[in-house]
Amino acid sequence: MSKYYATIGLEMHCEGSLTNSKVFSPSKNEYTELPNCNVTPIDMGFPGVLPVANKECVRMSIMMANILHARIPEYMYWERKNYYYPDLPKGYQITQNPPEECVGNGGYIDIEREDGSVFRVEIDNLHLEEDAAQLTHLYDTSTINYNRAGNPLFELVTGPCLHSADDAVTFLEYMRAVYQYCGISEADSKKGHLRCDVNVSISEDPNSLGTKVEIKNVNSFSSVRDAINYEIERQCDLKDEGRYDEEVVQETRRWDEESQTTKAMRSKVDAIDYKYFVEPNIPKIKLDRAWVDEIIASTPELPYERKAKYMNDLGLSAYDATIIIKDIKIATYFEKCVELGVDAKTAANWICTQILGYCYKEEKEIDEIYLTPERLAQITSAIKDGRISSKQGKELFALTLEREEEPEKIMEAEGMKQLSDDSELIKIVTEILNRSEAQIADYKGGRTNIIGYFVGQVMQATKGQANPGKVNQILQDELSKR
Repeated sequence: MSKYYATIGLEMHCEGSLTNSKVFSPSKNEYTELPNCNVTPIDMGFPGVLPVANKECVRMSIMMANILHARIPEYMYWERKNYYYPDLPKGYQITQNPPEECVGNGGYIDIEREDGSVFRVEIDNLHLEEDAAQLTHLYDTSTINYNRAGNPLFELVTGPCLHSADDAVTFLEYMRAVYQYCGISEADSKKGHLRCDVNVSISEDPNSLGTKVEIKNVNSFSSVRDAINYEIERQCDLKDEGRYDEEVVQETRRWDEESQTTKAMRSKVDAIDYKYFVEPNIPKIKLDRAWVDEIIASTPELPYERKAKYMNDLGLSAYDATIIIKDIKIATYFEKCVELGVDAKTAANWICTQILGYCYKEEKEIDEIYLTPERLAQITSAIKDGRISSKQGKELFALTLEREEEPEKIMEAEGMKQLSDDSELIKIVTEILNRSEAQIADYKGGRTNIIGYFVGQVMQATKGQANPGKVNQILQDELSKR
């Protein structure tokens, strides 16, 4: 066990991808591969333009603040964060200054681990701001795409209250699901909707903080886990080796995927002075209490509420329910299956094993695959009705995805049917028993588990089409006669 105590704080940036327009301009807020097409003079910072706050973005931010048990202010306003960088064409960012009033101040959220234990994450603030443009650095040049400039960005800042990479990722995964369930964002990392800054320090005293190191713009949860674990190990090594007077230098680093290490970017002795001042072009907004209450009342069912429903009402295990609620697309798929009459436990088993395994292998979302809930219902219904065996069901699953044809059509073309005719099964069982005298003697001698051998022989003879339940019963009846 390490003698050092790790403390972690997170800054989670989630792009609000589900509004029609950007946070301060009428430009389209949509993901597209075509660069620089969703841009107006406001996004480009042209002289004389006037930003206007998007009411839907404000509504979303108030809902999130309430979910985080944060204090919602009486007035909402924005400030200018001044610094020049190519991805900020105005030379400043319209944001909220966390030491002052943000849309969410303080707060907490309780997170469940896979083992059922709960830990609390303290929230410093939640603020609503505009995103910057997208820079792409190539070998000998850089390109810039202004489509993202001005998109609504929700920044959630935790306190220094996490102590392991696994807890940090569990928190991020849950918050990603919350953004999805609330209709705020697709929260799709492949579209650049999620980014995270990580702050890590170690100390020998659990009641004090060590020197903080910041890791900027980590863009996947697996990378967050790897970056934290690497940084903890790096800082522990520095302290043990005593290579520097300061042991660990306060600095900003980046996560390098290729080398799986953090790399120094710049020193950070003090906080950067961004020279904040109140944004003069957007009037301060008084938040009507009746409107705020209406927003709070409209909060949809959240992931943990669905988890409890799945376990208590539908009989799912905590493990299956946890997997299903992680992504709203998976939860929606599951609920549609149940609506179509698929047994909840059966649907969960197919989703958590075959379907998500296929999605992971093919790098597809569950709503992108050919096997819709309606087609899965065809397969499970055929198994339930005894028309095909469980083994044939798995074969049908694979063929449906491979051929992209209706399961019923494939069953007909492949001649898939489960053999359940008693007279035919008795004939096959009799033939097998007639040539298995030694095995019958063993069975009569007390080795009752040898019946599995006979079942296997029947399944082999029928190419897996025999109804296993009927085979077992017929075998017991026929063996009792000998």
